[in-house]
Amino acid sequence: MAVNEAIIGRDYPPLPPYLVGREKVREFARAVFSKLPIHHDVHAAQDAGYPDVVAPPTFPVVVQEGALQVLLADPDSGIDYSRIVHGEQRFDYSRPVVAGDELHATIHVTKVQSLGGHSMVTSETRINGADGDHIVTAISTLVVRGGE
Repeated sequence: MAVNEAIIGRDYPPLPPYLVGREKVREFARAVFSKLPIHHDVHAAQDAGYPDVVAPPTFPVVVQEGALQVLLADPDSGIDYSRIVHGEQRFDYSRPVVAGDELHATIHVTKVQSLGGHSMVTSETRINGADGDHIVTAISTLVVRGGE
């Protein structure tokens, strides 16, 4: 089944809010081998001007993964999960994510492109704070391999 190009421009319902925990930030920082004190130590983060520990720049992928699951679960998308390779990942920040943030995410499909029998699906997961202000947009391209 080919990817349905009619999903371009589709918005999916918002995810339940994600509360950023201090220990989750520390776990993620250890997983990506970040030793920056602002990712681990509240006092270091506060001395740098942040209210709590600061998440590493790729941390929003944790929230984005949930949004991608919504897209992948859409039977109308035509995306076969078993044929996916992650093609590209970018983040467009307004401010860093810090422990204590309540993140609200929505996913929007921006592009579906066919290329040599494969499809490339680009989506943007917009992540706002509890106040509605933009924090970061996670942009991802999934490559859906064509049939063999």
